[in-house]
Amino acid sequence: MSDPRENRPPHVGGRPDEKKEHNQMPMGGRPGGGPPGGRPGMPIEKPKDAKKTFHRLISYMKPFWFQLVIAILSIIIITAGNLVAIKMIGDTLDTHIANFDPAGLLRACLIMLAIYGMNSFLTWLQSYLMLWVGQEVVAKIRGELADKFQKLPLKYFDQNSAGDLMSRVTNDVDSISTSLNTSISQVFQSAISVISTLAFMLYLSIPLTIASVVCIPLMFFLTRFIAGKSRKFYKEKQDKLGRLNGHIEEYISGQKVVKVFCKEDDVKKEFAVLNDDLLGVGIKAEIFSGVIGPIMGTINNITYAIIVVTGGLMMIYGFPMTLGTISNFIIYAKQITRPINELANQINSMMSAFAGAERVFEVLDVEDEPEDVKDAVILKDIRGDVVLEGVNFAYEPGRPILKNINLYANAGQTIALVGPTGAGKTTIINLLTRFYDIESGKITIDGVDLYDLQKANLRSHIGIVLQDTYLFTSTIKENIRYGRLDATDAEIKEAAKLANAHEFIKHIPKGYDSVLADGGSNLSHGQRQMIAIARAILANPSILILDEATSSVDTQTEAKIQGAMNNLMKGRTNFVIAHRLSTIKDADLIAVINGGEIIERGTHNTLMEKQGFYYNLYSSQFDEDGHSNMKKIQGESE
Repeated sequence: MSDPRENRPPHVGGRPDEKKEHNQMPMGGRPGGGPPGGRPGMPIEKPKDAKKTFHRLISYMKPFWFQLVIAILSIIIITAGNLVAIKMIGDTLDTHIANFDPAGLLRACLIMLAIYGMNSFLTWLQSYLMLWVGQEVVAKIRGELADKFQKLPLKYFDQNSAGDLMSRVTNDVDSISTSLNTSISQVFQSAISVISTLAFMLYLSIPLTIASVVCIPLMFFLTRFIAGKSRKFYKEKQDKLGRLNGHIEEYISGQKVVKVFCKEDDVKKEFAVLNDDLLGVGIKAEIFSGVIGPIMGTINNITYAIIVVTGGLMMIYGFPMTLGTISNFIIYAKQITRPINELANQINSMMSAFAGAERVFEVLDVEDEPEDVKDAVILKDIRGDVVLEGVNFAYEPGRPILKNINLYANAGQTIALVGPTGAGKTTIINLLTRFYDIESGKITIDGVDLYDLQKANLRSHIGIVLQDTYLFTSTIKENIRYGRLDATDAEIKEAAKLANAHEFIKHIPKGYDSVLADGGSNLSHGQRQMIAIARAILANPSILILDEATSSVDTQTEAKIQGAMNNLMKGRTNFVIAHRLSTIKDADLIAVINGGEIIERGTHNTLMEKQGFYYNLYSSQFDEDGHSNMKKIQGESE
């Protein structure tokens, strides 16, 4: 069978025969705003059900429970070690330094050094374990996505843009990775640090604890207020950035049109307006976002002053208080506000990651392509007798595309499908290959119902050459070999000769070993088409489908491709979709489709004698002498 990527139906979103490029992911980042977490006030994409998503992510982490337990214990020990070390600083100040005890000071320093050394090692250990677990989980999710893509029905790819699916595989999975690597452990560590530090502070001194936390409500209020304002401007900034990027992408892609119509000045003026709009809102967003840091620093300094004043007054008026305890509380106050700030940012990061995880799980939860029936028939050889009886089909309920289609093809015959765009021609091909399933009626191949055949076996006997062929970023040789992976180099070269591709391949540097650029963009359209035909020849299918394979090339190239297709069509059952009616004059049967129905059928001569729909189609392309009307039109324009 030819390249399965070529077999993708060209219609998108359930509309038949409509050829449309998939929407690419908008320039400027992943859908829903900036990077996970981002700056304070940046719009965060929120999940629909964070709890459900969290539990599902946890299920991926269950096989690594031992590593997670070690990481959690490390965090607890680190937090306890920090509290003890800070307490020792105050005790050292009150006991050893105040009493001029160098030996005690040295012992205390060595103990604190050991504690901080242990904490450094445990910090590295828990970071390593969380990174390792995170990468294992993300690798598993990526693997499941890759496996899922091979099981999804073709209609899913038709109804979802390639850019969106790529965003889920890359950006959304990366956001999950960031969350698992750092956010979850930091949220846990911050929560433990805040709770344990607050408890320890209450144990040491209730008045100083109150003095340490008195400014926290003000901090929350100001942060929430500023973040709300900032979020509004960041959302507006993202919208304007999207418009600017869209404008840039559009005029870069259409640069020839811009120059032909002398619109350079208009493009520059439009860009200047969009750029100025982005500049204005960007400044506002950055100002509001940037002011949070200085405000937090000021509030922290006020908190330190309140602690010193409170502790000093307590010492002056005879309450149990020491300079060491006051210094401890200054450090504790910093330790309790920093995790609170981090907690808010990391929760935002987790929410963004959960939203990305939901988008990934949406793909994983899509129903797979229907499985083969039990005891599905496997045909070693297919003659190519194809029958469609009373076939009805609709991409969307209530909007029929094919109505009571009856079509018969004997082995070795060539059946041409012609008609206006949207008539249902490509839909018939989609049903023959079981990319879609019929609603009613029956399709048989060699007398066997299509739905009793194993799909892989069916498709292995069908070759497809499309108008927009797809080549991989690999060598020419490997692109041809994709038709049959066990083919020898001699068989590949022979297939290329039959496809009229050998001549141009041997003149390319490195010949068959030449590496093609993305999609074969370093070849002409006709050359790509001939390689696709060579691939189909190598696959040696029993049934061949040619979907407008020559509609986008010049007359000379069309002749070469037509010759290659004639070689390919020999001894096979062929279904040809063509808008250039000159290419199907010799077909055994021409089926004229309009509005989802076969309105005429017969050979070229019999249909021309009827002077019906086909006659009008043919006459619109050729004059009475058989010359192309398009050539006349082009000549007059020249």
